[in-house]
Amino acid sequence: MSEKIEIRTTGAPAPAHTFSQGVRKGPFVQVSGQGPVDPATSEYLYPGDVAAQTTRTLENVKAIVEAGGATFDDVVMLRVYLTKREDFSIMNDAYGAFVSANTSGAVLPSRTTVFTGLPREEMLVEIDAVAIV
Repeated sequence: MSEKIEIRTTGAPAPAHTFSQGVRKGPFVQVSGQGPVDPATSEYLYPGDVAAQTTRTLENVKAIVEAGGATFDDVVMLRVYLTKREDFSIMNDAYGAFVSANTSGAVLPSRTTVFTGLPREEMLVEIDAVAIV
């Protein structure tokens, strides 16, 4: 049985005390939900701008994936949580641009999008990921 390993990187925001940025077990890398937070200052960025928040959030996800020994090409699933249905097309455009720029080949990651409340009022988007090395 392979050991469960905590993933830590300064390239993404520090996690709350109750969870890890990510966990690797064998070839699986699970990234905890990330938001539009600056890793250096822990400040929430781009109030009201779901496109910029989506890009920053995906940059945080990518940093954790890479710290776990994977690449963005190894991501098989992304889950997107949005606070407002009307933000879907804006998020989708920013998401598509980021994923296309960071994925080689024709196979893109799977995705689920859910509309829900998020822990902080300024968060319009949260994204988690699964990668397999």
